[in-house]
Amino acid sequence: MKLYNSLTHEKEEFIPHEPGKVKMYTCGPTVYHFAHIGNLRSYIMEDVLEKYLRYAGCDVTRAMNITDVGHLTSDADTGEDKMLKGAKREKKTVMEIARFYTDAFFADCAKLNVKRPDIVVPATDCIADFIKMIEDLLEKDYAYISGGNVYFDTSKLEKYYVFNNFEAEDLEVGVREGVEEDTSKRNKTDFVLWFTKSKFDDQELKWDSPWGVGYPGWHIECSAISVNHLGEYLDIHCGGIDNAFPHHTNEIAQSEAYLGHPWCNYWFHILHLNTSSGKMSKSKGEFLTVSLLEEKGYDPIVYRFFCLQSHYRKSLVFSWEGLDNAVTAYDKLIARIAALNPEDKSTADGEAADALRATFREAMDNDLNTSLGVTALYDVLKASIPDGAKLALLAEFDAVLSLNLLTAAERVREENAAPKADGALTEKIESMIAERAAAKKAKDYARADAIRAELTAMGVTLKDTPTGTEYTIG
Repeated sequence: MKLYNSLTHEKEEFIPHEPGKVKMYTCGPTVYHFAHIGNLRSYIMEDVLEKYLRYAGCDVTRAMNITDVGHLTSDADTGEDKMLKGAKREKKTVMEIARFYTDAFFADCAKLNVKRPDIVVPATDCIADFIKMIEDLLEKDYAYISGGNVYFDTSKLEKYYVFNNFEAEDLEVGVREGVEEDTSKRNKTDFVLWFTKSKFDDQELKWDSPWGVGYPGWHIECSAISVNHLGEYLDIHCGGIDNAFPHHTNEIAQSEAYLGHPWCNYWFHILHLNTSSGKMSKSKGEFLTVSLLEEKGYDPIVYRFFCLQSHYRKSLVFSWEGLDNAVTAYDKLIARIAALNPEDKSTADGEAADALRATFREAMDNDLNTSLGVTALYDVLKASIPDGAKLALLAEFDAVLSLNLLTAAERVREENAAPKADGALTEKIESMIAERAAAKKAKDYARADAIRAELTAMGVTLKDTPTGTEYTIG
């Protein structure tokens, strides 16, 4: 398998530190609000990577942090603490916010068939581990105390800008929005490991430390959690491209200073999901969440399908038209699978099946080319092999792509086999559906709900979709 390594800027053969075993780390969410679908694109692609590595025979252990403390909007202790912002918005404690949005994040992941990592660790469970790592960095003279805070000293490194060929002036204070000069730093690239002096007087979560009461910097949590749960050598670190600098850059700096040797060989970065107006965010425009997709009648799995049709290293532009196109393509794919004979018990053996597997693996081995991986599904459908063999291969590939192919096809078969209404009943049902649509448009939701209840009593089940309301009887 070859993956593009952000650290070397090259596509490289993926060779884990220990043959057959992969230690994988994913930067988790800051749980102050719902994840938007741009955030979730990264988790979808990381999920495909993990599942493909398992499909290829690797023993994968994947860890992820939950950022429930300390994620500021800049490294200079400026802007608003995201967790505190969420608590103020909803008039709850920081930990109440963290628990609610952690649960919401994993509920969204489940709807998208994103597997929960083997190890999930909230930052607030690891304060002693952060302190231990910071103490070690101070002893090794990679850190210093200034103005009440503990800083990592980037001047001790041979190379700091590991992901990009930045010149020092490219990242001067003030270049990035919201970053102000921290006069306690020795060097402008130094970053905080532990805060005791914060500009936030009402910081809710604080702990005792050798340097006073305070809280950890953002970057230290991923290093400590990864080392403690995955060991001194990490095979692959994942995250959105916006984490490459400064977060992942600082992770490498402090981890390798602490360990005394190279830490992670491969870095897997997913590019942004954009809207027509630019990068998606929680602070501007329509807040695009999984729940909003469902409210508009979209199955979340269609959004996963939408993401898999593009390469993870290309920015993907989201539009409702694009998602509607994905709905059409997905429905056609499922209809073709539903047309296969589920009673055919043929197995996917022989040269033809092996050739189709090779096509799928060739796509996924080539820097996780999910678009061609999806194309391999159509190759199976077109192949001159029995229906049972096709279904077996589709199930095999869907263990990686996780598009609910066989269950969705079975649902279509059941719907097609359901009793059909006679002409008079059909006319009545469609008239009531039209009346319900008019009531919803007029915001008469009580009437719309009453019509749905009447139809349910008649044995009619409604399904609202982007193209209209569908129904089944019985």
